Amino acid sequence: MTLRVAVVGSGPAGSSAAEILAKAGIETYLFERKLDNAKPCGGAIPLCMVSEFDLPPEIIDRRVRKMKMISPSNIEVNIGQTLKDDEYIGMCRREVLDGFMRDRAAKLGANLINGTVYQLDIPNNDKDPYTIHYADHSNGDAKGVMKTLKADLVIGADGANSRIAKAIDAGDYNYAIAFQERIRLPEDKMAYYEDLAEMYVGDDVSPDFYAWVFPKYDHVAVGTGTMKVNKAIIKDLQAGIRTRAARKLEGGEIIKVEAHPIPEHPRPRRVVGRVALVGDAAGTVTKSSGEGIYFAAKSARMCAEVIVEASNQGQRIPTEADLKVYLKRWDKKYGMTYLVLDILQRVFYRTDATREAFVEMCADVDVQKLTFDSYLYKTVVPANPLKQMKITAKTLGSLLRGNALAP
Repeated sequence: MTLRVAVVGSGPAGSSAAEILAKAGIETYLFERKLDNAKPCGGAIPLCMVSEFDLPPEIIDRRVRKMKMISPSNIEVNIGQTLKDDEYIGMCRREVLDGFMRDRAAKLGANLINGTVYQLDIPNNDKDPYTIHYADHSNGDAKGVMKTLKADLVIGADGANSRIAKAIDAGDYNYAIAFQERIRLPEDKMAYYEDLAEMYVGDDVSPDFYAWVFPKYDHVAVGTGTMKVNKAIIKDLQAGIRTRAARKLEGGEIIKVEAHPIPEHPRPRRVVGRVALVGDAAGTVTKSSGEGIYFAAKSARMCAEVIVEASNQGQRIPTEADLKVYLKRWDKKYGMTYLVLDILQRVFYRTDATREAFVEMCADVDVQKLTFDSYLYKTVVPANPLKQMKITAKTLGSLLRGNALAP
């Protein structure tokens, strides 16, 4: 037999899974409803993703080496001075990144289907295949032609509103809304953001997250995120970041307006039967930073690697217990990262006073180095004991001044 795996969704998660499966000779079907989809996203990726996922330089619009953290009272802290010459945060447009990763998976042997998945029929035993009902759009018809496909395993990589998650009753999760405007700036204004990104904190731009100005190829992405899912509030928060950054955005032209849900924690059930969820469908976005691209791709790659391993290169059908090995490995590797970032968000994003303390703390060079090393390489680089004590003391001092330790 040859194992058949259907991957629903071809963002960084789905494409990463399909690539690993196709390389192993497993019969892989990769579904994408909209091949030119441009997901609303800040588009920042860590340096380690460039090498780990073999991304070519042309898909990276900007190499950010400087960042400004801007407090509620508009105190600006410049960070990035600890970066080496070859270190940077990559800024991408999702339509470019996703298209590259999807096409690469297809070239390696994944069967790319331009289709919208509507239903997943679940078998009543652990051997019979799953049946996927979808509308095939390959003829250019938006409505599509209804078809079915059978698969032994299914990977749900279809985002926060995952239909695969609903089909397996994976459970709900809280989510935030990211709202973003793409703004094309005059040449002199764009030059300011050549290799610079900005992050703004304050109740006026987000009560529980941050707002951003991220540079892209020929424009900047200006947006905000919040757990308060209310159109009127989001509109006011976007007006807040536009006001705070008004001088730098003067003369800009809005070329696209985008909004999208962002998971705030993992779903209760990420593997059910022979169906596994990855990326946003599983809830892999981090707190505090809101980072999703790398962790989506990494979760999917780890899931696919477990499938290859457990199936003996596609010669047997993995069980639910086999698939749950992916979750064990994932939680062991990144569980602490999620816990720490969750605590940081709860502590520092509580009030404008704690946000002022957070920005103040970011001015410390040792804090910057630890933060950047952790972000760029996804490892918590241990500092020497004296530096660790200094960082701890600095953190506590900032927290006390921001009343963050008050009950």
